[in-house]
Amino acid sequence: MTESDRELSAMVQELWDNDVNRMKPGTDYRISLQGKAEYVRSLNDDQDGIGSPLFSFVDENMFKKETFLAFISLLDNYESDTGVPEIVTPEEEAENHKFLDSITQTPTMKIAHKYLVEKNLSPEDMTGFKQQLYRIWFELYARRGSSRPDSSGFEHVFVGETRGGRTVIGFHNWIQLYLQEKLGHIDYKGYSVSAGSPQPDENKHILALQFSWKNGIKPKGSIFVGVSPEFEFALYTLCFLSSPNERVRVSFSIYNVEIVCHHYNQKHIGTTYPVLLKYQHPS
Repeated sequence: MTESDRELSAMVQELWDNDVNRMKPGTDYRISLQGKAEYVRSLNDDQDGIGSPLFSFVDENMFKKETFLAFISLLDNYESDTGVPEIVTPEEEAENHKFLDSITQTPTMKIAHKYLVEKNLSPEDMTGFKQQLYRIWFELYARRGSSRPDSSGFEHVFVGETRGGRTVIGFHNWIQLYLQEKLGHIDYKGYSVSAGSPQPDENKHILALQFSWKNGIKPKGSIFVGVSPEFEFALYTLCFLSSPNERVRVSFSIYNVEIVCHHYNQKHIGTTYPVLLKYQHPS
């Protein structure tokens, strides 16, 4: 682990310790891993779902917290098909700003902002910082194969998109997964585990999995589970702004993780998600 990775790990540990809205596995929510997913490329060689939903219980009272409410209000603002231009209405833009207003008041985002200011990576004034966050996450750009703005970092990472109607891309957020599963749009296929990676655990906060959404398949995705929207937003923003590398190693709590963070034109987040490398003993 490099010196910069160690420094970033210390910051992520601080974000983790201050994620006051994180939900507790087994208490605030329960997941049911069931079996391991078969490898599929498309819905044509699709297996039936594993049997039961991934989420067996979620205390939705937690979703009444301000940042959760503001986050959930954004999830229906997007057209999932890449290639279909996004139209952002004034109401949707206001919801984006309201979300940024709510998360920048949280301990996790305040810690991230302070660090980024110290590193001369973000403006000190809050208005400038929010403008920077808006550009990174919400400004539209044209994803591969499209000539018109049809995507954003937020849509790709937190909402999910489909390519050609058959493949799910992005979609790395547990709240969206739970809400879509509850609506009957998600068919959970099982957990994914690679050679050398640890077995998933229903009481841990990171999971690799396979699922179908609408008419598309996500052969393998990786998500945090139970964390707050502000934790993910702070973590991914930190990695995007502080590291030129598209893969960053961080260690925090019991997790040794690689954060994949693809830049789009150096101005926007293309995609970002966690990959669990191993569990470790907390220091």
